[in-house]
Amino acid sequence: MNESAAPQGDNLQAEIEALIAELACSDVVRCQQARQALVDIGRPAVPALMELLSQSNEALRWEAAKALGEIADPAATDLFINSLEDDDFDIRWLSAEGLAAIGQEALVPLLKALTRHADSPWFRNGAHHYLRLMARRGLYDQLKPVLVALDDAEAYLEVPTAAERVLDKFS
Repeated sequence: MNESAAPQGDNLQAEIEALIAELACSDVVRCQQARQALVDIGRPAVPALMELLSQSNEALRWEAAKALGEIADPAATDLFINSLEDDDFDIRWLSAEGLAAIGQEALVPLLKALTRHADSPWFRNGAHHYLRLMARRGLYDQLKPVLVALDDAEAYLEVPTAAERVLDKFS
């Protein structure tokens, strides 16, 4: 192992930790700068940001969701999917946006989750937002059955079947 590589890794980790701490500051501009610096770091910052998304502090969760969405690392897919049921609307919305930033790679995991969580209006709303964004990217014909089911008055009954049908096309 190259000995000069270890301090760089330690320095990077220390920088990530310092930037994470900055996200909790009361100065909006400093928070934005810290978030942008974490986005610029990219994938090495993802684990620390993913940890923040489970915090009780809504401002920290918002910053983490925003940064993770901008980084668009597929490692955050499951966390974004779980966050579609977050109590905070902004977190749910940013999670759907994060899934869209990840792109089609998040589609199968989202559809599978939709078959299990169709009873949650929040989850359906977030899934609908993501699927609409994907439909605009050329997947409308494939996603139409789920989008129609999500708009149905009895969506909680219709969505699992529609999601299963669409999953068969992508699996």
